[in-house]
Amino acid sequence: MQVTTAATRTYWLEHAWLGTYVEPGVTLDVRDGRIAALRPGTPTPPPGAEILRGLTLPGLANAHSHAFHRALRGTVQVGSGTFWTWREVMYATAARLTPDTYHALARAVYAEMALAGITAVGEFHYVHHAPGGTRYADPNAMGEALIAAAAEAGIRITLLDTAYLSSGFGQPPTTPQLRFSDGTAEAWAERCSVLKEQDHARIGAAIHSVRAVPADELATVARWAEERRAPLHVHLSEQTAENDACRETHGRTPTRLLADHGVLGPRTTGVHNTHLTDEDIALLGGSGTGTCMCPTTERDLADGIGPAVALQQAGSPLSLGSDSHAVIDLLEEARAMELNERLRTRTRGHWTAAALLRAASADGHSALGWEDAGALEPGALADFTTIALDSVRTAGPLPRLGAETAVFAASAADVSHTVVGGRHVVRDGEHSLVPDAPRALADAVAALRG
Repeated sequence: MQVTTAATRTYWLEHAWLGTYVEPGVTLDVRDGRIAALRPGTPTPPPGAEILRGLTLPGLANAHSHAFHRALRGTVQVGSGTFWTWREVMYATAARLTPDTYHALARAVYAEMALAGITAVGEFHYVHHAPGGTRYADPNAMGEALIAAAAEAGIRITLLDTAYLSSGFGQPPTTPQLRFSDGTAEAWAERCSVLKEQDHARIGAAIHSVRAVPADELATVARWAEERRAPLHVHLSEQTAENDACRETHGRTPTRLLADHGVLGPRTTGVHNTHLTDEDIALLGGSGTGTCMCPTTERDLADGIGPAVALQQAGSPLSLGSDSHAVIDLLEEARAMELNERLRTRTRGHWTAAALLRAASADGHSALGWEDAGALEPGALADFTTIALDSVRTAGPLPRLGAETAVFAASAADVSHTVVGGRHVVRDGEHSLVPDAPRALADAVAALRG
């Protein structure tokens, strides 16, 4: 299945975010799924143009997703606990997934993303096999279900096929984790090498974490990604318990362990990067390793606030993800990164709205291997989204403050249009391919609950 692109189409943007400023009255021509021309200074729509009222931004990139976690929304808010108690509920949900139920759920989740202005998702995929670890007839049935789901929801996907081999340092997988594991990194590489890229889908790699991939197998995963020049992602220092166990086993931090085994580098992204030492920050920044912050999940799971400012200053590009999908709203992720830092430091203005939008768009796409997306410029993929400027949240500010309005006031509910490859996927707040996305979500979640 492919994302269908519009051959030739013209859009008129009432206001367009062009990276550093808002330009009123922009005509955008699309040819074969890419932006062919951008013509500012057109105060009225040309004949035949599709009219997008509001502020049009480059499509947003959700750089870290676990689609099946969407089924946990609400249910994990009952009672108290920690990340580790939350994980047990997550495992119970993972145990009920099949290729068919995962396809139905992911299709609905990706439709929710499109409705939130997201045009590309990085799916950190580790539920590979049947319960107990038995391989499906097609060993990549679960991954293929996700790729098909993204196509049917009209968005792009980078399938970050994830190596997950152990339950902890020197420990075999637990029963729930057996379906995550290929046994060895070589077996993982053999299986995911069969996956094929499509027009809407790219294949990357992931190391679940240093506790889930033995140190002597890290280089195998890194080499697989390097040979293909593919993105490589890794959960990094999300929990202090992982840091403590890594030091006890290896005498070094998880970041140093990854560096020593050749994992860090410009195509690598550390997800969370929450509990880091100064040396860790220098290693990540100095190697050009990216950082994907997931603020709504990090606060939902009581993980902590990562040193995003220090990481960026050290040279680590920032991207954003919705991770566990406590909410799916990249504008909220961008806002939360700044507001978290304000709470931590009791000072304001750590990032401009422009910098936060870049993390949510261009840098997120780059982290997923879509370097030709995330900007409104000729030659780029024709992926963009429009924020209404007349809702109760966004009405009032001057249009030239559209970026500030989008980041600090708007929400996913203000997305009126989403275009992928020049084709309208969301029009006037309605998904054109999944007409009743709320019903699709409700049905998919109910099917998992049994």
